[in-house]
This record gives sequence, structure tokens and C-alpha cells, in this order.
Amino acid sequence: MSERESMPCDVVIVGGGPAGLAASIRLKQLNDELEVVVLEKGSEIGAHILSGAVVDPKALDELLPDWREQDCPMAETPVTDNWHWVLSGKRKTPLPHIMMPPFLSNDGCYTGSLGAMTRWLGEQAEALGVMVFPGFPAADVLFDDNGAVSGIVTQDMGVAADGSHKDDYQPGMEIHAKYTLFAEGARGNLTKRMKAKFDLEANCEPQVYGLGIKELWDIDPDKHVPGRVIHTQGWPLSETSTNGGGFLYHQANGQVALGLVTWLNYANPYVRPYQEFQRWKHHPEIAAILEGGKRVAYGARAINDGGWQSIPKLAFPGGALIGCAAGFLNVPRIKGSHTAMKSGMLAAESVAAAIAAGSEKTELADYEANLRESWIADELKKVKNLLPAVEKFGDDIGFVLGGIDMWMRQLKIGLPFTMGHEPDHEHLQRADLYKPIDYPKPDGVLSFDRLTNVAFSFTNHAEDQPNHLKVEDMELQKASELGVYAGPSQRYCPAGVYEWLEDEDTGAMRFQINSQNCVHCKTCDIKDPNQNITWTTPEGGGGPNYPNM
Repeated sequence: MSERESMPCDVVIVGGGPAGLAASIRLKQLNDELEVVVLEKGSEIGAHILSGAVVDPKALDELLPDWREQDCPMAETPVTDNWHWVLSGKRKTPLPHIMMPPFLSNDGCYTGSLGAMTRWLGEQAEALGVMVFPGFPAADVLFDDNGAVSGIVTQDMGVAADGSHKDDYQPGMEIHAKYTLFAEGARGNLTKRMKAKFDLEANCEPQVYGLGIKELWDIDPDKHVPGRVIHTQGWPLSETSTNGGGFLYHQANGQVALGLVTWLNYANPYVRPYQEFQRWKHHPEIAAILEGGKRVAYGARAINDGGWQSIPKLAFPGGALIGCAAGFLNVPRIKGSHTAMKSGMLAAESVAAAIAAGSEKTELADYEANLRESWIADELKKVKNLLPAVEKFGDDIGFVLGGIDMWMRQLKIGLPFTMGHEPDHEHLQRADLYKPIDYPKPDGVLSFDRLTNVAFSFTNHAEDQPNHLKVEDMELQKASELGVYAGPSQRYCPAGVYEWLEDEDTGAMRFQINSQNCVHCKTCDIKDPNQNITWTTPEGGGGPNYPNM
């Protein structure tokens, strides 16, 4: 049996997204002799990055002040105007931006591909001497004799579906580090384990999530307005008492990025977030923009919606959570890359200071303290009650109450309460309380079936490998997820991974998992009513290969 090779370094960062790369760059800026390793599960940096995206450059300005002059692709398209529409079935009602607090403005922001920006950040990190390893998922965590995190183990390669070793088998490598930063994004597998091991959520509200489903379109040049940003609320989600909203951003090269975020607190197990998005595109105002265009890419991912009250304890012996692993998304702004990057920079500063003082594998208490006094805290505290107000009172009343709360906080008249959350899976109700929803069939022009769209995510997994979607108790899945909730996994998954199939011979129902379709959105890990499905990392390089998302 092959023994694992090991590699020492000063800092290992799990995840090559904006937070992880910002942390690596800041570490090298502070001390270029530090050995910094970034591990990325995607086939290349940016392959798994998906966001709208409208980017607030605040953190970029702090990290790399000359980024606009350094060919960063995000600099191509400044935001030029902002529209916010409340949709009904056939109409739109524009919501004047003067009604919204100033901090919701997109003035000074940029719209473009966060994946392309992340690739650029990866280049900056490598130029500083950061060791960036794409295609190497972190599969396990190392601990020292005192229980402190001491590094990670990368995923084994060349393991067959039955667990045997194929001819190209290579055991994962142990990477030993003085500090380990977890930057896995929303609902990361190792982050979940750190939260449980160190009880990081003991004093915060549960994290809650939305599922963002996105397409990239080339549109008629006559309809393209570079820098135009459109957000929507209301229809079609309002028809099923589901919350969320749409976006359509006019980006560079005649393209628009469009999508729908469905909050995963919905109760009706017959809701299909993917179909809600396809239906949204048929609204006359959206269809008019897309008419004559062509979809060129598709993807989906979960996003953190919990806000300030759901941020867990961030530091623990030997490690820390940064970026969306902790959950710094500003929900009403629909932005989180700037706060994610800033958290990585703050963690890097604490790590560099600790190493300079001769420490290792300690708890970075100053990171926690500094973040909670930073502009991240200022920003997120202002909006902390909007999402729970909408959750509790619905779109109309909830947005009014949440808007009042934001205005009062903007005016420094703090309200003396913070609203809480319940985990998303606890909101799902029994199927016998609802009727199935009759969604329109895709027309192949504006709307598409799931499997056709998955092909436009360029997802690929090695066929002969262990299933990375783990069902703990299959009997529970059959009795409850199917028997009580009518199999919502078939409907919430945006990639057609899950199916309940009837056996032709016995008539028994069988749970089929098409793991090769998985776009790594983590919705199953979040929304399964019994928390019976766990998403883990597949073999390195597997999953989507987003070209420009």
C-alpha cells in the first residue's frame, strides 16, 4: 500500500476563490518568505466560480490598488444604471432607487465574470510566489496531539467506484501547515466538520441559503446596454409563497448574465427552483431582452443568506474560516465577493503576525476581533433584519418592514432587536398539504430542460469513482424523503442528479443518484428534510468547468 507523501508549509488555504486568493496575496505582501499553498478542487482556478456578478471594488482597492491598470477583466464594465422591478405575471412596477438606502446603490461598482476575475487573482498570487494547485481537493483535516488543526490531506486519485485502486491510483498528499484557512465557499464539506468539531455555531443563528441558477447569453447588440443592472422581485416565486429574486446584468462583449435566486426556506415540496427560473425568462420584460439571443453557459450554486447573525465563531486552534465558508454575503445588495476578500485579508494579517511572533496552530483571536470591528460588520449590521423580515411576513410586508429597519440603521437609529432564522430544511412541509405544480414545458428558445442546460455547465466527473453524494440511511430516505415529502430531491436539484425510479420487476422505488451531473451547488446537503445527504469532494478536477461565469 502506498504511503502518503507530505509537504510542509507555513499556510495552506482550502479554496482558490476570491477569499482564498486574497488571503494568499496579502500573506505574501506582508512577508514574501512565507510558504503559502492554495488548493482548488476545480480543474483550474475559476472553474467552479459562479456569481452574478456585480462587484464592489472596495476590497480590491485595498489589496491591489492599481488593479484597474493591470488588465483585470472586472474593470471592463462599470455599472452605468440601476433598475429594480417588482414583477407580476405580465407587468413590471419600477421601484425608484430613491426609496432605498444609499448603501444599496451600485454606483462605483463593476459587472462581469467573477470567474475571470478569480483567474486574474490567481495569476497575481502566483506572481508573488504563492503555490496554487488546481485539481487538488482537500478531503480531510489533520490534527496535532493537542487537537489543533495542523493541515489537510488531499483527495486520493484513481479510486474505483467499488473502492479498489485503479492502475493510476495515487494517494492524497498530507500538507502540514502552521495555520489552515478554510475558504471552501458556501456549505463546504470540511467547514461543516470544523463547525461541528469546535462548536463554532454555538452562539449564532443557523446559516440559511439561497440557490442561485444562472445562464450567460449573447444578445442582440441593439438591446445591449453595457453596465446596465436589473434586479427583480415578485413573480414567479410569489405564486408559490417562495422568496428570492432575479437579476440581469449587461456585461462586456455583448453578453448578459441572468439568473434567479430562490431562498431555500420554501415550504412546498413541489417547488422546482430550476423551473421557476425558466418561467421567469418568459416574463415579457425579460423575454424582450433575450429575444434573438443565444444561451452560451449555465450553472448553479448555493449562497449564504443568513447575514450578520449567522456568522459563526471564525477562529479555532490552527485554523479559521474566511469568505463564504463563514457567510459574509450582503443579501439586499446581492454582493459578497468584497466582504469575502476582506475577511481573507484580515485573516492573513493575523496569521502573518502570529508566525512573525513565533506562534503556530494557535487560535487567531485578533482575526475574530478585527473582523467584528471592520467595515464588513458595519455593512452587514445595517441589513441584518431584511431577510428574516421577508421570511416571516412575506414579500410585501416583509420588504416594507425590512426597508424601514435598513433606513433607521442608515440614520444611526438602531432598532433594539435582531431577528433570527430557522434551518432551511425545517421549513419543508408534508407533500399531502400541497398539490403538484404544473410547470410549462421548455420551448427550447428561451427555456430549456435541465439535462440540456447541464451540458452548458461543461460538467465532467470520472465515471468509475466512488459516489461523492453520501446517503447515510437509505431506508429513511425512502420512508421520509419519498414517503412523506414526495421526493423533493428530484425537484430542488438544478442538475437532475436525483431520481426516484420504480423497479420494473418488483414495483419497489429506488433512489438513483446521477452523481456525474453534479454541479457542486450543495443544495441537497442543505434542503434534504432529514439532513440525510452529505456532499463530499469528488476526484480532483471533477464538476463544472465554467468558462466565464
